[in-house]
Amino acid sequence: MSRTGENMDFDALRRAMQENYEQPEGPARNARAELLLAEAEKLNIPLAVIEALGHQLKVYNYSSEKDRMFVPFARLLRMWDERPEDFDEYETHSLHWVFKWVSSGMVGQPHVPLASIEKWLGEMEHRYRLAGHSERAVRSTEFTVARSIGDLARAERAYTAWLAADRDSMADCHACELHDQGWWRAEQGSDAEALELWRPVLEGEYTCAHEPHAVLASSLLPLLRLGRLDEARAHHLRGFRLVRPMESMRGAYADHVEFCALTGNEARALELLAERPAYFTDAGEPRSRMDFLAVVALLTDRLNSLGLGAQTVPGPAGRTWTAAELAAHARVEALSLAGRFDERNGTAYVSGRVRERMDQSPLVERLPLGIRATPTVAAPVRPTPAPSTDATAGTEPDLAALLAEARRLSAALHPDSVAAWAAVAEAADDEDLTPSDRAELADHEAMGLGPEGVELFARAAELYEAAGDPGEALAARARGAYVLALSGRTREALAAVSEPYERVLALYAEGGTGVQQAASVLVGRARILLQRVHEAAETNGAGDGTEALAAAETAARELLALAEPEAGNNVLVASRAAEAQAMLGELAAHAGDAERAAELLTRGSEAFVAAGLPWFAVEYEARLTGIARHLGDAEAAERAARAALEHGADFLEPTGHAQLHLQLAEILGATGQFGPAADHALEASHWADEGGEGPTLGAWARHQLGGFLLRQGRWAEAAEVLESALPELSAQTHGDGAIVQTHWWLGDCLTELGEHREAAEHWLQAAEIARHWPEQHDHAMLAHLAAEALGHAELLPEAEQAYARAGDLWRSLGNVHGLIRSLRARAWLAVREEGSGLDTARELMGEAVRVCEDEAREDDEAREDDEAREDDEAREDDEAREQLVAELAQTHRQFGDLVARSAPDDADDEAIYALFEEALAHVTLAVAGFLSLGEDALHSRTGAQLAAGWLEADLEHPGWAAARAREVLAAYAEGDGSDETVVARRAEAERLLRATESTA
Repeated sequence: MSRTGENMDFDALRRAMQENYEQPEGPARNARAELLLAEAEKLNIPLAVIEALGHQLKVYNYSSEKDRMFVPFARLLRMWDERPEDFDEYETHSLHWVFKWVSSGMVGQPHVPLASIEKWLGEMEHRYRLAGHSERAVRSTEFTVARSIGDLARAERAYTAWLAADRDSMADCHACELHDQGWWRAEQGSDAEALELWRPVLEGEYTCAHEPHAVLASSLLPLLRLGRLDEARAHHLRGFRLVRPMESMRGAYADHVEFCALTGNEARALELLAERPAYFTDAGEPRSRMDFLAVVALLTDRLNSLGLGAQTVPGPAGRTWTAAELAAHARVEALSLAGRFDERNGTAYVSGRVRERMDQSPLVERLPLGIRATPTVAAPVRPTPAPSTDATAGTEPDLAALLAEARRLSAALHPDSVAAWAAVAEAADDEDLTPSDRAELADHEAMGLGPEGVELFARAAELYEAAGDPGEALAARARGAYVLALSGRTREALAAVSEPYERVLALYAEGGTGVQQAASVLVGRARILLQRVHEAAETNGAGDGTEALAAAETAARELLALAEPEAGNNVLVASRAAEAQAMLGELAAHAGDAERAAELLTRGSEAFVAAGLPWFAVEYEARLTGIARHLGDAEAAERAARAALEHGADFLEPTGHAQLHLQLAEILGATGQFGPAADHALEASHWADEGGEGPTLGAWARHQLGGFLLRQGRWAEAAEVLESALPELSAQTHGDGAIVQTHWWLGDCLTELGEHREAAEHWLQAAEIARHWPEQHDHAMLAHLAAEALGHAELLPEAEQAYARAGDLWRSLGNVHGLIRSLRARAWLAVREEGSGLDTARELMGEAVRVCEDEAREDDEAREDDEAREDDEAREDDEAREQLVAELAQTHRQFGDLVARSAPDDADDEAIYALFEEALAHVTLAVAGFLSLGEDALHSRTGAQLAAGWLEADLEHPGWAAARAREVLAAYAEGDGSDETVVARRAEAERLLRATESTA
């Protein structure tokens, strides 16, 4: 761009304006437009000033300084009225086009009187009529004015007239028109109709510089109201990515903040506020500032309702804000602006709408987005079982009711029994309880303490003894021994359980206790022995691993023999029998018998469910999932994972939810079910964050989620999720392979989104990590991809460097195809350079040809030396040979295209003919190469034949060119008419024939 202060000619000014328009929206672009206007005025060319004023008006319109566009427009209009002949056709069209911006833009400025707006609307209608334009744009602008001031009857009339009028060159683009039409229907409560109107924009049929950005934002609440939550999430991720760099789209940005505030994503909403501090104060468009402040009030009021009013939040610069302070400030400011609009309009419509927006209730309690956010500001949403009616019949249940509820839950082995006994302990004095009550209370308190409950289990045993229940006393001692094992004191635990084990068996044989107590002791001992097996496995078989396996299996079988016959009579005994089956399954897995382990774990899990104890099945279903995956049984793995999620839904901790959802996501992803896999990875990321595992398990879940979204072609969503995961992925926790893969996927996404420079950056970062790996294929591939992206980003020297790096790597790996493609790419880069670019390109293409030919020669020699090849080996060699032939033919084809396209515009006929002759020689070789490959290379061959035919026509050999065309038509004589390539080849061949006939 020319520096301001230098003398510009008109062409340089135009280039400078184009370059400036391509810069990000904002004050810097606006300031540059003002300087360029000053440059235009120096030229003493009226059209230069007109174009510079138009440029200034456009950049103001798409910025936070929208109020400044009225001055250049007034000057343009005055110039038109004085000397319309100074305007060329384009600027005449532009002047009438921006009339719409000015007329509708005035309504967003409360200082502009309503009478002035109506005057300008009438002026627009008059000038459009004089210019012969349809009234469609006029009625559309009238609709915008009427809906903005609250004249809904007039708005509906204008809407009807707008749609009835003919589209012409002044009508807004289809995308913008559909946005406004859908918005109006949504305002009238027809959300489904609005979304149907927006569908062509959302699907990419109609787009423009600001669509689908605005439609995606406007669609968020209608989708939430219709319960289409997955689409709403997708539209937020995709749409915010588009809106983020667009300074002028404060209203759409506000829609995304509002969406987060209404879906339990308050933390995400605060992050959005922090990204745009200027939005609090930019005064160039009061209407969008009012909308933004309204949703700020909505968000901060929500934080207040959650008890977080004292939390520090992003706000206007210059001071620190709490949520409560910002809520009050934003509400006052939004209503103040609304009052100014209402005073101008003579209604209370705008204030009413602002109050409605600020006072909305959440539409969804929890909608996971799958992206990393700061620690959640809202209370975690955790599933909790409904309390028993009996236990909550009164506002303060008496002790008897609490005891009854605790015993009911204990008898059912319910996970909430420990909490129920804690409620008893809180409500009771010691003298209110019997010895049996105190024993049960101590027993369950010890269960809640985990490894810290050893002494309390001993106290419970004493109390059971005092209450005359020696069997339960022995069971309590066994539970205490198992707790010792969990704290790593396995030998001590075995010694501690030895006496209870021997005594309970004797007591049971004498009829002094029941099977329930005996099974409780036996299960404690079996758990300790199983724990010893785990410890032996962790030390890689050191110590007594075989002995431990045998002892644990004997204990589990003993438990099963005792409990299984009585399982149908007692829930606790049934649970012991089920656990014995599951233990045997775990032991089989330790012994390396995965199939037996799966069978036994399935039996155990099914037994728990049959006994009405599904929560105990979860642990074993999760293990069964892993074993089934190991066995390659995807259906069984999926079945077990789904069962674990179902059975643990109300009882798992957040981390447990995350692990199971992630396990199921990986199973589904491995079988190509990427949509369901993404759903479960999304849930996994949410639950990991809730459980405080965001940087570890959550980052891995987001990594997986991004991959699943990418495989569905949901590029923008995938990019948002992967960019969110990347800062928390670490080589120590997740492995450097995960980091490389995330960068790789991001490069893929950004390439699809047209962000080539950013894609190259990710691929280069991944390549730098992969550079240190023993196997260098990924390094080479990433360097090659980065080179392609750099080329698309017009960073040609950097692209050349990356291709050279990739070529060296391909060469060192012996990958001929990669080397050849890097050489061809470098040739195409070289030919774009001025001066000796074509000579360099020829050298690179020539090297690519030589590499192909040398590899083919070596392959032929190897075949001759090894005549005793197996059939499979021979077949593979033949396929490799065909690939080389195809690569050589493709190289000649590209060589020819490169030479033909390199002819300078100012070259004389002799130079052009020489280049075309050179190109034809290469394309002819390409035809021969593809021809030798038969039908497999049909399309490649016909493409080369047509290229040769056009060159021959340009070289004034119409007969040869016609022969090429007929060969192509003959090749497709029986071709499929539904094949697009066939149709295109036939059409091109017929055009070539007609061209030769006209020159014959």
